[in-house]
Amino acid sequence: MARLLKSKWMVIVMGMITYAATTFLIWPPLKELAPRPTPEKRTEDERILAAWTLRHPELEQLMAELRRRKDTLEQREQQLNELALRLQNERAEINSITQSVGRLQGEFDRNVVRVKEEEAANLKKLAKLYAAMTPEGASAVIRELPDEQAVKVLMMMKEAESAPILEILAKAGAGEARRVAALSEKIRLSLARTQPKTSNP
Repeated sequence: MARLLKSKWMVIVMGMITYAATTFLIWPPLKELAPRPTPEKRTEDERILAAWTLRHPELEQLMAELRRRKDTLEQREQQLNELALRLQNERAEINSITQSVGRLQGEFDRNVVRVKEEEAANLKKLAKLYAAMTPEGASAVIRELPDEQAVKVLMMMKEAESAPILEILAKAGAGEARRVAALSEKIRLSLARTQPKTSNP
């Protein structure tokens, strides 16, 4: 037995046993740790809370960009609302002006018709007056009238009344003859415009 105790193997085994016993006696006892909940065992509220408390630079940058875009959209919406209101006011103003212009146009048209009717009556009176004069006297007056006025008066006269007047005017010289030709052409064009067009069979 003394030989067994003196062998190298026995010394090694005894050293290991001593080490293990000493370590067991000296080491403090381990407290039992509460098991951490696995992700599957977390409640839905804990997961939402963990997601909201998560701070990530890219997420913060994305949120800031979304806030900027929201503010821009709100500003644009306000600008569009102001523009729509301004357009509505301008449209109402344009409608009011259009109605005023329509009323003025109606009054103007009525006045033009009245003036034309009065002018036609005056031209008829002048034509009767010139027809009652001698051709020499009437030609002297018509010589002083502007071409447009002379054409209107001559058109109101019968051919038998206007022909002697034009003849006397034409005999007054080359310049008056050219004027008579121009007046005759204007009378022809005016008559062509006033006569109704007849369709050929």
